[in-house]
Amino acid sequence: MRIDAILACLLLAQPLNAQGFAGMGTDAEGFAVPQPDPDFDFPADHGPHPDYRIEWWYLTANLDGPDGTEYGLQWTLFRSALAPGEAEGWQSPQIWFAHAAITTPDRHFSAERFARGGIGQAGVTPDPFDAWIDDWRMTGADFDSLALTATADEFAYAMTLEAQGPLVFHGRDGFSVKSAQGQASYYYSQPFYEISGTLTLPEGPVEVTGSAWLDREWSSQPLSEDQIGWDWFSLTFDTGEKLMGFQLREDGGEAFTAGTWIMPDGQTATLQDGALQATPLETSEVAGRTVPTRWRLTLPARDLDIEVDAVNPSAWMDTSVPYWEGPVHMSGSHAGRGYLEMTGYD
Repeated sequence: MRIDAILACLLLAQPLNAQGFAGMGTDAEGFAVPQPDPDFDFPADHGPHPDYRIEWWYLTANLDGPDGTEYGLQWTLFRSALAPGEAEGWQSPQIWFAHAAITTPDRHFSAERFARGGIGQAGVTPDPFDAWIDDWRMTGADFDSLALTATADEFAYAMTLEAQGPLVFHGRDGFSVKSAQGQASYYYSQPFYEISGTLTLPEGPVEVTGSAWLDREWSSQPLSEDQIGWDWFSLTFDTGEKLMGFQLREDGGEAFTAGTWIMPDGQTATLQDGALQATPLETSEVAGRTVPTRWRLTLPARDLDIEVDAVNPSAWMDTSVPYWEGPVHMSGSHAGRGYLEMTGYD
């Protein structure tokens, strides 16, 4: 589950209300809506789907420097439609956003870009794969081998990615249900990237290596009216197993949960609502908000009982609509590293 919903509120000129996501839980009239039993077409589906309202290409990475320092990296391109379909030039109803970030144990750097579709400033082509906004780029001959760049005032990075496993499809073969009412998205990931390259920080360049996770998701109405925020985890365990799990918090205090257990060879098991339990253990004051930065996750079916701790509790994305996103590490029944995103916290 990703943050494009929040960005959409800027485009649609709707205020942040109790739902918080402006359009994500409202009527999708005029837009295409995901249906069960999707028939994906690759490489075409790595590209944009302009008949759907929202879409993203979302990469996070856990990295290590030569001295063992942990770093986190984020690169995200979002597409949000004012109306379905595409047109040339300024007539295009597609608007693009991008976020880039680097997290260290004691600092967090973030930046954002905006662009209008139809004029070449931003877009995605599937074959060969190329996703860009201005000079930020994720590009490669195919989806398995990519080069990644972003440059901002205080930081930059240039990375290469090589997939070491297959694509993973969430929910029912990529049809990912987000509420008891049946709202859904199309959702798949490439969680098996090896990544290496250079981070450029104020004190100079740092050579890093690690693992990366790329999410692809699109929809027009993935949330219900009473859902106010989410907590999303992408975790890689030392055993080679992985977990994508999220809870969508509801206004009355309940939550809808879902997830995918991923084996080292890419085989998956879908987690139904209620299978995964996420309980905040500790909060941090971040940018005037109280945000959970230590969690307990339990999944009895996999004998999972872990604590998830933020590498840097202050990993706040100070973007037009802010949220928390940063690297985490796990301890308990399973050890490892991953990423956490949290939205909807006042």
